[in-house]
Amino acid sequence: MLQRPIIAIAAISALGISFCPTDASARRTRAAVADSGVPSWDVTASCRAAASIAASQTPGERLTSCLASEQRTREELNKNWSTFPADDGVGCVKSLTFSPTYTELVTCLEMRRDVKKMPGANPADTNPR
Repeated sequence: MLQRPIIAIAAISALGISFCPTDASARRTRAAVADSGVPSWDVTASCRAAASIAASQTPGERLTSCLASEQRTREELNKNWSTFPADDGVGCVKSLTFSPTYTELVTCLEMRRDVKKMPGANPADTNPR
């Protein structure tokens, strides 16, 4: 009888540990994002999805326009990457898990920066929950 509760507690503990990164793991992630700079993403799927609902252009024109816009945004991010705190880069990159785009990344970084500039802002206000 005592075995079941012990096994249950062990299983819950293992799950909790697997979903909560250790400080060392978080430091490695921060270092990887900070050192490697702007991530390299294939934004074709996102642009293709956007092109499929374009009203003012043909899907082909919209795809070309979207890819060009994402490339320009990535180039700007490369120029300005060092101006964003490493923790913000890590947080934003980690939050964009499904078909990420550079436009979403720069928006996330700018929003975090702007929240921190607000009077009475708490740095914890930019941490995802």
